[in-house]
Amino acid sequence: MQKKLAAEFLGTFWLTFCGCGSAVLAAAFPNVGIGLLGVALAFGLTVVTMAYAVGGISGGHFNPAVSVGMVAGGRMPARELAGYIIAQVIGAIVAACVLYVIASGQAGFTPGGFASNGYGDLSPGKYSLLAGLVMEVVMTGFFIFIILAVTSPRSPSPGFAPLAIGLTLTLIHLVSIPVTNTSVNPARSTGVALFAETAALGQLWLFWVAPILGAVIGAALWRSLFHDSAETTLGAAPAI
Repeated sequence: MQKKLAAEFLGTFWLTFCGCGSAVLAAAFPNVGIGLLGVALAFGLTVVTMAYAVGGISGGHFNPAVSVGMVAGGRMPARELAGYIIAQVIGAIVAACVLYVIASGQAGFTPGGFASNGYGDLSPGKYSLLAGLVMEVVMTGFFIFIILAVTSPRSPSPGFAPLAIGLTLTLIHLVSIPVTNTSVNPARSTGVALFAETAALGQLWLFWVAPILGAVIGAALWRSLFHDSAETTLGAAPAI
């Protein structure tokens, strides 16, 4: 279990540091800014790289919503859930702290939103609470559904699951960044919200409630379409 939690810490650190770091450090860098497409790709690549690196140890969740989805989908014992979530949140907070130290090394740096998530005035496109809620539930639901499907024994190419999952996360960011700056991951949202100069902490509740609700819905949808007793693998905690 200690190795699983260490793997989840490292994976969530990498996702938060590189994904949010791409937004804070590189999205609008003079002349070579990577923009929305680059940020979306960065988040996807974090999952691909760490899923291949440590997915065989912990399942490669790196996201409390994914862990909830694994429990709801019968792919992880509930007794492991709290430990996974704690490791993921700590990994995200440490990553945000390291990113803040690096970013503050630039003269005149101010955190601003610091890649945090939000709705209303804190939404990149000024979308409402309802819009943000629906977007996060739908995107997380499909994310969990796809993760469960591509890691299922019925998947035609399970060895390519990390690529499918990483591309899914990229697609999610391409669509939802203008609405909420894309969470689908409560740990990632928590880490950067602690350093934002906005009211991100006051809106953080949405980015726990909506992804977890979406995860439960996505797992239920997967169960209704694909699940049978042969696919219940409690104890393995596999996402990847």
